Amino acid sequence: MSFTDSELTDLRRHTGYPAYGIGNGGFSNWRFYQAYGMLEYRLQRLSAAEEAVARTYISTLAQLEQAVSAVSATLDTDSAAAWVRNARELAERTRLFDDWRRRLCGFLGVPPGPSLGDGGLRMVV
Repeated sequence: MSFTDSELTDLRRHTGYPAYGIGNGGFSNWRFYQAYGMLEYRLQRLSAAEEAVARTYISTLAQLEQAVSAVSATLDTDSAAAWVRNARELAERTRLFDDWRRRLCGFLGVPPGPSLGDGGLRMVV
């Protein structure tokens, strides 16, 4: 069974790669990045067991991403009664989320994409 379009979008996004678009047209698609091409190749050729693991990553990352955005609900509170906000919560949750994104990259065997800040992409001319 192959991934749905939504799952592929999540996998690309979580591995730090830009949107794929509607196909192999234009100048910013996978053909111009060796790592992006490798990601697309691997996503299309995973075994059923590997797809199941990737889907587990998608599920875990969705929860972690939601937790990062939920932090915004308490950013305006520094202290309330006995409860005191963890001032580092956003940074800690973001770091945990990015750590799991890097684990997904490791599982797929691709370098983290540009949105993960590693700069591991090279332009193929």
